[in-house]
Amino acid sequence: MNYQTHINDITADQLQDFFDGWPNPPSAETHIKLIQGSSHVVVATDPETRRVVGFITAVSDGVLSAYIPFLEVIPSYKGQGIGTELVKRMFAELRHLYMIDLACDDDLVAYYEKFGMIRGNSMVFRNYDRQSGE
Repeated sequence: MNYQTHINDITADQLQDFFDGWPNPPSAETHIKLIQGSSHVVVATDPETRRVVGFITAVSDGVLSAYIPFLEVIPSYKGQGIGTELVKRMFAELRHLYMIDLACDDDLVAYYEKFGMIRGNSMVFRNYDRQSGE
């Protein structure tokens, strides 16, 4: 698996099968915009197909804090350690910051605890009418 922290050579055609289970997922074009608008990104690419199979993004003030809104691995590549490697690489990118936050469902708490994260309270608002980003 190849990992990179830039998307200069990534095209919308390489971004398929993400946002599994979302009723109104973003298009590949919106997905590119989402990644481009992030402060930090790590993508995993299959070296044989050049297909992007996983990504993680963070938005940061660059001084104290960062928030990780997305960690995604396409279903056919799950269970291969790609998500774990993406998190490790993103944490390495953000290690100079005081805090790294994310919101996750209860069934993912144990997963993120493996990286030293601790459960905390958070509040979220979801505007599902805008889920596709359009």
